[in-house]
Amino acid sequence: MHLTIIKIDRYGPWTLTLGSDRESVLQMLQARIYFDIQRLFSEKHCIVYPNRFDEYFAITNGLLISELENIQRELAKLYPQLGFSMAVGSGDTPSQADRDAFEARKNGVQIASSGIYGHDLDGNQLGNHKTDIRILHIDVSGLSKLNLKMSPYQVTSMIFGIYSRLVDKFMEKDCLTFYLGGDNFMVVASNILKEEVENILLGITEDTRIPLNCGIGKGKTGREAAMIATKALDKIRELRDNGSHVSIYEI
Repeated sequence: MHLTIIKIDRYGPWTLTLGSDRESVLQMLQARIYFDIQRLFSEKHCIVYPNRFDEYFAITNGLLISELENIQRELAKLYPQLGFSMAVGSGDTPSQADRDAFEARKNGVQIASSGIYGHDLDGNQLGNHKTDIRILHIDVSGLSKLNLKMSPYQVTSMIFGIYSRLVDKFMEKDCLTFYLGGDNFMVVASNILKEEVENILLGITEDTRIPLNCGIGKGKTGREAAMIATKALDKIRELRDNGSHVSIYEI
């Protein structure tokens, strides 16, 4: 697993130069930055998840270091008032890759141009296409019915409660969970078994009385794994339309 953590540098001090009436400007800027980061990495078959809006996680298996440098330069052209540094981590699990990226940045181990950090990378390539990446795409089952019983903010509170539980439970399995908006979550996993996923989701359903669906996908790149996970989630809906009640489906 190769994970690249993109961080906006000098963000805090720069925001103070905008004065007190800055929040709407910052929200618009953050939306544009996320759009451009997702676009640039998606073109290279990667997928990006926002961690905070000054930090993003990209699944970058198979990406060349030179391609990472090109993305960094493009971001600098688009947002000259800001800086973008990147830390690349690798590991047998997403959590290990996260920690490796953190240690590389903390220790100042640069692998390329200024502001790209990492450890022990194989030549010019961030990983390879020999190992499958596993991604889980999770959503709430029957959300439309809940929307008829609960106010929008009550639904949001429920969704965030589920998100918190997913983060905690999957962290115990060295997996990383991200909220995608709406009622959608993606978990970047490693060799977690389908039965383990089922146990986690059933436990959350027992606590919250909210059923969850989960599509499991594997691929050689982050974008491919996410696509297949979404295809598996769509298959659950298709099976239910045909009278077969399935909550977890793996392709």
